[in-house]
Amino acid sequence: MDLSNVDYAKLEASLCNTSGTVSLAERFRSLFTLKNIGTNESIDIIAKAFSDDSELLKHELAYCLGQIGNPRANPTLEKVLEDLSEHEMVRHEAAEALGAIGCLESLPILEKFLKDENESVVDTCELAIDKIKYENDPENKAELEANKSQYNSVDPAPPTTETRSVGELEEILTSPKYKLFKRYRAMFALREIGTTEAVLALAKGLKDKSALFRHEVAYVFGQLQHPASVPALTECLQDKNEVHMVRHEAAEALGSIATPEVLATLDSFKADDEQVVRESCVVALDMYEYETSGELQYANGLDAQHQNMHSLKLAGAQEQS
Repeated sequence: MDLSNVDYAKLEASLCNTSGTVSLAERFRSLFTLKNIGTNESIDIIAKAFSDDSELLKHELAYCLGQIGNPRANPTLEKVLEDLSEHEMVRHEAAEALGAIGCLESLPILEKFLKDENESVVDTCELAIDKIKYENDPENKAELEANKSQYNSVDPAPPTTETRSVGELEEILTSPKYKLFKRYRAMFALREIGTTEAVLALAKGLKDKSALFRHEVAYVFGQLQHPASVPALTECLQDKNEVHMVRHEAAEALGSIATPEVLATLDSFKADDEQVVRESCVVALDMYEYETSGELQYANGLDAQHQNMHSLKLAGAQEQS
C-alpha cells in the first residue's frame, strides 16, 4: 500500500468526528482504512477515539488495534480493560485485542482480570492467556505454520487440527466440559470447513450459556456469509432477551450477508431500544447503500466490491500479519 499520500489529519477528523457531523458509517470507514494502513500514526489516531460515547465504535477501535498487531497499542488497550466504568463489550474487546497482539508481557494484566465481576471479561482474559501461551510455546510452532487459516483475521484461537469431522467438532463446540480455548478451536475449524453442515453445527453454539461464546459464533457467521446462518442470526437479533453484545454481532453478520430479506430485517431494528443494536443496523445498512451507490473511491486500495463491515474488518489483515 502506498502511504505517501495518506491524509492522516482528514482521517483523524473523520474518525474522531471533530465537526460533529460525521455519520457513524463514515467514521467506521475511516477506522478500517487506518487499520489497513497500520502505521504507528494510525494506532495513535485510533487511540484518541476512545473518548467517544458510542460503545459500538469503541468496541471496533479495540478490535482494529488487535488486528494491526503492534504492541504500541498495548498501553491503550490495558487502560480500557482497567476502566471498570467502561462497558463490558468494550473491555472484553480490549482483552481480546491484547491476546491478538500476543505479547507475553500482557499476561499479568490478563491474569489480574480473571477475577473480574463480568463473566465476558473473565472468559476473554482466559482465552487471551491460553492463546498467548499457545503461540509462544516452541512446541506449537510447526502446527501454527501448517495451520494457516483461509481467513485474514487474527482469531482468539487457531482452528483445531485434531479432527475434520463436523460431528466431532460439534460435540467439542457444544460441550461445557472442555476448556473455552478448545471449544473455540473447534469453532474456527468448523468455520474453515464452511459447509452447510458446518454452519448448522455452529448455529447450536448460539444457544450456549456464555454470551461471549454466542457473540463469537455470530462473528464467525459474518465471516462465512453463508445463507444457512440467516435463520439463526435473525432469531438472535429478534430476541429482546438476548444481551446486546450478541444481538449487535448478529446484526453485523446479517449485514455481511445482505440479501433483500436480511436488509428488511435490519431496517426493522434501526429503532431498537439498545443503542449498540440500533447503531449496528444503521451502519450495516449504510455500508450496503454505500457499496451499491458507486461512491467507492475512498478505501486505499480495498476491494471496492466488499465494503460491508465484516469485509472491511478483514481487508488488509493479511498484509499486517
